[in-house]
Amino acid sequence: MFSFDTYRREWLGNIRGDLLSGLVVALALIPEAIAFSIIAGVDPKVGLYASFSIAVITAIAGGRPGMISAATAATAVLMVTLVRDHGLEFLLATTVLAGLLQIAMGLLRLGFVMRYVSKSVMTGFVNALAILIFMAQLPELDPARVTPLTFVMVAAGLAIIYLFPRITRAVPSPLVTIVVLTALTMAFGLDVRSVGDMGALPDTLPVFLLPDVPLTFHTLQIIFPYAMAVAVVGLLESLMTQSLVDELTDTRTDRNRECVGQGLANTATGFIGGMAGCAMIGQSMINVKSGGRGRLSCAFAGVMLLVFCVALGPWVSQIPMPALVAIMIMVSIGTFSWSSIKALRTHPRSSSIVMLATVAAVVYTHNLAIGVLLGVLLSGIFFAGKIAQLFGVTSKATADGRSRTYRVEGQLFYGSVEDFMAAFDFKEALDRVIIDVSAAHIWDISSVQALDMAVLKFRRDGAEVEIIGMNEASETIVDRLALHDKPGAIDKLLAH
Repeated sequence: MFSFDTYRREWLGNIRGDLLSGLVVALALIPEAIAFSIIAGVDPKVGLYASFSIAVITAIAGGRPGMISAATAATAVLMVTLVRDHGLEFLLATTVLAGLLQIAMGLLRLGFVMRYVSKSVMTGFVNALAILIFMAQLPELDPARVTPLTFVMVAAGLAIIYLFPRITRAVPSPLVTIVVLTALTMAFGLDVRSVGDMGALPDTLPVFLLPDVPLTFHTLQIIFPYAMAVAVVGLLESLMTQSLVDELTDTRTDRNRECVGQGLANTATGFIGGMAGCAMIGQSMINVKSGGRGRLSCAFAGVMLLVFCVALGPWVSQIPMPALVAIMIMVSIGTFSWSSIKALRTHPRSSSIVMLATVAAVVYTHNLAIGVLLGVLLSGIFFAGKIAQLFGVTSKATADGRSRTYRVEGQLFYGSVEDFMAAFDFKEALDRVIIDVSAAHIWDISSVQALDMAVLKFRRDGAEVEIIGMNEASETIVDRLALHDKPGAIDKLLAH
């Protein structure tokens, strides 16, 4: 339930920390937004306007205070082909549609799917993101592109980041790093790459506009696949980041509200010339580690991003890239779950495989959705295998050997039906067979069909079959789907 008092505390409960952390995030957002625009093949202002709009709107309407949302690589890479084949206006239309789809997903309360993402997948997701964040800094550390002084400044930046907190934590060390290295660069005219080298910053405020695309079914055919991909990937990354920030801050927030908030942000962004985005784990980590906890941090980051670009562009363009590289390296180191490496020895092998497969898939494809979906799939397979191992069937015959009771224990589902069928001796001459399922649960159509087949095989040889002990839930699915008491049942089963 919405509480105005809670909402007010989320805005005003940590003003100083939120403003300082938001300032750091705003500076770090600029080169990333430009880089993501370049990935998508559009002008840098498209990513910068998007980062401003998404950050402010998700701060207002999102479900996770303190989480940073903006233009991201995860959504930018999905737009490359669309922009190349159809242009910027179709990207804007896709952004609007993706936002509407996300709103619908939130209203349908699809945020519950996160409960099926295991801890191993979450750890793999975090580790893969840490690796990708670090890899994204490598072009700025390429000796063929940068001067040796760059490495000295990155080292100096890391020293400030990790040593300054020993002096005081009143000011976030990443902000000190940016200020100090920028001052040194401008004072001594140091030869290093700067934010201005990434691309031109916008010099005007965004304006409302309608995407200039034909309002036809053909247009919908073009943009819908991209919009659906952006909506799903964006929500997946946002909800994963939300879960991670929830854990870091020991709080619980509304996933469905976050879906709607992300959707509102993307819909509005498409109308001001921005590209789609979602939550950013790197920037969220910067925010949390810099003391940001409330909605004000995200909103202030978005507003200051626009102020820096439009009003202070000449100054912001002087920020040396080594300062931002040092911050992102700090983020990658802090994001990586180092304990997960030691845990490989002690955790179940299946959990370790899921974690490593998630990391490998994300790093190889640079697509978070593929890695997470692979991890969830493997988790489901391993879980089904474990549940199937807990299944068993025992039997006991009467003294005269004319009747036998089979006792089924465990979960009867698609993963255990093979063992279920193998437990029966259909060649034994019996007058009566009792299948006791009082210690079992029947889950799906595969198990119902296996039960049908067992009953019909015994009846085919003249035995009377009785099923006893069925619980209410199992009885419901059996009554609806079973065929063994219907005419022509064996022919229907064999027809499958």
